[in-house]
Amino acid sequence: MKKVFIIGGGGYVGSALVPKMLESGYHVTVYDLFIYGEDVLEKDPNLITIKGDVRNIDLLEVYLKGFDYVIHLACISNDPSFELNPELGKSINLDSFKPLVKLSRDLKIKRFIYASSSSVYGIKKEKNVIETLALEPLTDYSKFKVECEKILSEFTSSEFETVIIRPATVCGYAKRQRLDVVVNILTNLAFNKRKIKVFGGDQLRPNIHIQDMVNVYLEVIKADKDLVNGEIFNAGYDNFTVNDIALTVKEVIGDDIEIETLPTDDNRSYHVSSEKIKKYLNFKPQHTIKDAIKDLKKAFEEEKLPNSLDDSRYFNIKKMQEIKLK
Repeated sequence: MKKVFIIGGGGYVGSALVPKMLESGYHVTVYDLFIYGEDVLEKDPNLITIKGDVRNIDLLEVYLKGFDYVIHLACISNDPSFELNPELGKSINLDSFKPLVKLSRDLKIKRFIYASSSSVYGIKKEKNVIETLALEPLTDYSKFKVECEKILSEFTSSEFETVIIRPATVCGYAKRQRLDVVVNILTNLAFNKRKIKVFGGDQLRPNIHIQDMVNVYLEVIKADKDLVNGEIFNAGYDNFTVNDIALTVKEVIGDDIEIETLPTDDNRSYHVSSEKIKKYLNFKPQHTIKDAIKDLKKAFEEEKLPNSLDDSRYFNIKKMQEIKLK
């Protein structure tokens, strides 16, 4: 049985990825601070959870032996959470990375998969943003993602395989829910307030359904070395404007939803191409933004997301302020 070590497996994507990996026959160890609770992962005989900080290299050295794969998801994610405490963000997102990669290589990990971000591209005029375009990150969060990509690439060899994934914004329902990303924000407000505010509206925002995001990691783990070693893959699907997303939310949630459009100075707009991952791994997303909105609507109706407008567990920045992580 192949063994996978997932750093940050107690987060939004991790909470959907871990069950799928267990279903697929992997032995999974999750290393996470579990600041959103340990109940986001259900107990399983093939699952081990370790409460630990990605900056604690000594603890990682104890647990990281004997694994085939590392999937690195841990970070202070999204710009507002990062800006809340830039020093903390740097220590977790950048400073901890090289020691972890070096340790993984020295412990003979076969393949190291890193979750970067499509935000590394910045604002692009090109119609399709492909993996070979110049990176022009606009924030420290995305600048550090670029730095980590460079570090990882330097360690790539035939014995230590590396893969970089640049996900679009993930959307949809998961056990550890995030309601601070665009599709999920608008769906939450529409369902619970019957009104949504759109800032700007013409900006393109690439999105990917959380189940497709999970499937990307499964495909990358299964793939032949020749197809993935040293490669970078965009992972996205629907490139909608914020206006389009708002109208799709209204279509799913109800005609009574009021949409208010306001000006914005957030100019980020890009159309991410996922042709490379389709060509190399035959990966095609199976779920749309509309599916993500329907899944969230169902979760709200079934009361799986109580107090969704205020509870800090759904909002990274609120949780960071609450726990005062150092």
